[in-house]
Amino acid sequence: MDLTLFIWRQKGQQDKGRLDQYTARHISPDMSFLEMLDTVNEGLIAEGREPVAFDHDCREGICGMCSQVINGIPHGPQEKTTVCQLHMRHFRDGDTIYIEPWRAKAFPVIRDLIVDRSSLDRIIQSGGYASVHTGGVPDANAVLVPKQDVDIAMDAAECIGCGACVAACPNGAAMLFTAAKVTHLAMLPQGRVEAARRVCVMTEAMLREGFGNCSNHYECQAICPKGIKVSFIAKLNREYLKTFMGSPGCSTGE
Repeated sequence: MDLTLFIWRQKGQQDKGRLDQYTARHISPDMSFLEMLDTVNEGLIAEGREPVAFDHDCREGICGMCSQVINGIPHGPQEKTTVCQLHMRHFRDGDTIYIEPWRAKAFPVIRDLIVDRSSLDRIIQSGGYASVHTGGVPDANAVLVPKQDVDIAMDAAECIGCGACVAACPNGAAMLFTAAKVTHLAMLPQGRVEAARRVCVMTEAMLREGFGNCSNHYECQAICPKGIKVSFIAKLNREYLKTFMGSPGCSTGE
């Protein structure tokens, strides 16, 4: 198939950026979207032109690096699918495709389709861990965890931190990401010791990074490649309010 592509090109944060038109020829329906971009880049390099910069790593829908907005939809038209797992069979010969980076204040463009998502890393660094002693660790089956708690924790742990929820949200909110990380740890015995402090410091880190607030548009849930539910945001809000009311110094969680 032959496709017309409009791809966002931007040299850096200070560059205004623009959409450039390209033609992708002889694209196999069995190619992934990133393989199609590889083919386009090979053609550009052969012509002595600058290839399109885009993020990728595992290409297995695990790492969350393939952050692209395709025809206005983060990760493209296929539900619960990352860009690297999106195949060209979902497009038709002669289609016009618009490809852009994530659009959010907290995700500045590094180059072309690559954005700086280190703000999500800093949210994790603020409190997304459990301080446990490594010596004398009991066997895994010695600490019993109710199945309901395990199921909730595992559902939350599916978040790959891609940032699609932020890109889809009209407010540029990272509430779904933060809620998933907070819930994942809070539902397990090892994470409950620091649960109150964690919900405070991670929420406040999210606000410092310039992310917006949730106003219940549900776009984050609709676009999440792992199907993370907005019910985790409700849990985050409850835990934050409970901790804040119990300790006005919520920045320390004490």
